[in-house]
Amino acid sequence: MTNGGSGHWTAADAGDQHGRVAVITGATSGLGLQAARVLAQHGATVVLAGRDLAKLATAAGQVRAAGTGQAASTGQAADTADTVQTAQFDLASLDSVREAAAELTARFPRLDLLINNGGVMYPPYSLTKDGFELQFGTNHLGHFALTGLLLPVLLAQPGSRVVTVASNAHRTGRMNFADLQSARHYSRYTAYGRSKLANLMFTYELQRRLAAAGAGTIAVAAHPGTAQTDLTRHMSGLLQSAMGPRLAALNSWAVQDASMGTLPILRAATDPDAIGGTYYGPDGFMQLTGYPVVVASSTRSQNREVQRRLWVESEQLTGVTYPV
Repeated sequence: MTNGGSGHWTAADAGDQHGRVAVITGATSGLGLQAARVLAQHGATVVLAGRDLAKLATAAGQVRAAGTGQAASTGQAADTADTVQTAQFDLASLDSVREAAAELTARFPRLDLLINNGGVMYPPYSLTKDGFELQFGTNHLGHFALTGLLLPVLLAQPGSRVVTVASNAHRTGRMNFADLQSARHYSRYTAYGRSKLANLMFTYELQRRLAAAGAGTIAVAAHPGTAQTDLTRHMSGLLQSAMGPRLAALNSWAVQDASMGTLPILRAATDPDAIGGTYYGPDGFMQLTGYPVVVASSTRSQNREVQRRLWVESEQLTGVTYPV
């Protein structure tokens, strides 16, 4: 399904989302916040997940205001108080993830969509509360645990989806099982690439397991290209300036704003024609910018033996096993 006027898939193509319940991690800013806005405007109940209560409250207010404004512009009534909710937890703490999953399951007996969007990029070397390297522990293991714990609710809802946000950086990633936590050598770029490679391998292995079980749930992945969000805060000042909107006339071929970067995530989440195991990204040069289409991931990401080994390692590290 694409926009009939331009031929490109846009947020307007998200369609009617009334009745759907979506949990979005990392939803206080950037891609997660934009995805929440669009899904709420199309009628979904959105649950914004993040670590900071104050930021969650601010983000929820912004989503409610956007939904009210959209309804007013179309002459429809809107009551977003109950359809925009929040959940506070930390992906870098397995205890926090477990508590949140239990709370979400109790609050929402129906769950249609989980968007694994939260994460960190290029921080100095540090560990999660469970002793994992921060990027691998947050970006992959936190989401692996959350998805496994919420999967029973997702499986109960035909047509449900797990959307995991990857990155072009997965192409630089290597799954070094001898040093998954970068204890021997840490490079912020290597560790980030590994975590994003893990996101894709997780998606592909999860989809195979869902299909083998005959489940009505699918797993898909998406990446935003190079998007302007606060995820870049650990980059050098020079790189941040080069990617900034002030240089849009020069960098528009390589950098896009959050609203464009969110489109592949939204298409993965809402396109009725989406197939499990599909990867969405921008259609422009090197998948840096553009409108969302099905894209190919690296040959390395498609190694089934490594995918299975990563799955086993992730179960052992998190203590979370899947019902499929």
